[in-house]
Amino acid sequence: MQLATFGAGCFWGVQDQFNAVKGIVKTTVGYMGGKTKNPTYEQVCTGSTGHVEVCQVEFDPRKVSYEKLLDLFWQVHDPTQLNRQGPDVGRQYRSVIFYHTEEQHQLAKESKSKIQKSYKPRIATTIEPAAAFYLAEEYHQHYRRKTGRKVC
Repeated sequence: MQLATFGAGCFWGVQDQFNAVKGIVKTTVGYMGGKTKNPTYEQVCTGSTGHVEVCQVEFDPRKVSYEKLLDLFWQVHDPTQLNRQGPDVGRQYRSVIFYHTEEQHQLAKESKSKIQKSYKPRIATTIEPAAAFYLAEEYHQHYRRKTGRKVC
C-alpha cells in the first residue's frame, strides 16, 4: 500500500470523491503543512497554524496508479484559486499536493505542468513534501456520508 495526500478545499468533499475510486483502501481527513502540533479544527480555521485541510489516501498501486489519483485531484477542485475553494476562504483551503516519495514528487510536477496548459489563469497549486499528518476530529471523518450533506 502507498499513501497520497491532497489539499483541495473542504476535506469533506475531497474525501467523498476519493472514496469512490477502486483501489483506494482507506481515506482519512486531517491537517498537514503547519507549525502547530496536534491542531484542532477550530485552530486550523483561524489560519494561524498554517495547516491545510487534507485528505490522506491509502491506495493499492496495483489497482490504481498515483497518476490516476492526480487526475482526480485536478478534477475535484479549481486549482487556480489561491487560498480558497468557492465560498471557503483561507490558507487552510489552499490547493496542494503533498508528496511522500521522490517518484510522487516527479509525477506531481509533470502532472501540474501538463494541466497548466489547459488553464489560462496560473495554477496556484503547490507541491510540497509530506509533513506530519494530524487526524481531524472523528465527526469530520466521512462527514458527507454520515450527514447526507451535498455541499461543504
